[in-house]
Amino acid sequence: MGVEPGPLRLIGQVVALLANYCWVELDQLGPTGLSRLLCTRRTRLGKSGQTIAVGDRVWVDGIDWPAGRAAVAALEPRQSLLERPAVANVALVVVVVALAEPELDLLQLTRFLLTAEATGRPVQLVFSKADLVSPDEVASWCQRAAAWGYDALAVSTSSGEGMEPLLQRLAQPGIAVLCGPSGVGKSSVLNRLCPELGLRVAAVSGRLQRGRHTTRHVELFAMPSKPAAADALALFPVAAALVADTPGFNRPELPSDPVVLAQAFPEIRQRLALGLCRFRNCRHLGDLGCAMGTDWPRFSLYRQCLEEVEAIASVPSRVATTTRRRTSRRQTSQGLSRPGREDSDPDHP
Repeated sequence: MGVEPGPLRLIGQVVALLANYCWVELDQLGPTGLSRLLCTRRTRLGKSGQTIAVGDRVWVDGIDWPAGRAAVAALEPRQSLLERPAVANVALVVVVVALAEPELDLLQLTRFLLTAEATGRPVQLVFSKADLVSPDEVASWCQRAAAWGYDALAVSTSSGEGMEPLLQRLAQPGIAVLCGPSGVGKSSVLNRLCPELGLRVAAVSGRLQRGRHTTRHVELFAMPSKPAAADALALFPVAAALVADTPGFNRPELPSDPVVLAQAFPEIRQRLALGLCRFRNCRHLGDLGCAMGTDWPRFSLYRQCLEEVEAIASVPSRVATTTRRRTSRRQTSQGLSRPGREDSDPDHP
């Protein structure tokens, strides 16, 4: 349920998180013409277990206009949430991976795509640094992605290849999140689309071929209608196209539920739409009666992910079994060592 506006209470959107503070962009200008406030969080939100994420719609109060400060008093219900990096109310998840420097890792890419699919929002796959490989290799990767169920875009921040289609994809109302491994060029892509941003970038480590973390926190930026728009950093309207630049990381978590994992593969969703498996608890590993079979491109990657999920899921049960056995042995030992203790009989208290 939403929160009704009260005295000196205004609504806005969280556009950045910094330590224990957040920047909130207001839907309307304040009396001093200020549109952005540095906010703390009311204690009651923490006590109720509510966390604030970039993209949240929030109500602020206790506004100090001269100082540009306020406090987040309440959160509006979220429409979606990308858990890592945490971004609320996402409309589009853009997974960015490089075709070179660093070398593309198929399993890592699959994990990022699974994280994106978990939001239930459309997913756009982007291959960056397309200028570092041959046109044939670029075409081959795009064809491979199409077989997975993704209409991928290949881009180059050096030549500008693919930037216009990407800009059109991003310039839709709502929040688009750029996520992917470190060093793939997410900030460079945004700088090319909107030079006024001037986001910090760094070269990939030459020795280890690993990306360097240049983006330290999640932040929303307004997407211009064209790359060099003069009003790129103007006040955000409610329906503006916003893009979140996120810190890179290299190992997204997998869904903990095997059923959720399977549904995060577009190939499985598409094939199951044509015919169901014989058994409701099918693991989709090509067993008798499985509608999937093993003749799909990412089958080996799916199997590897499923084995990891099942291995993790089995750990708590093994620990619980061991704990129960130890407890039982301890209780038995204690019972035998106590003089005068008799076994209880439910019929004879």
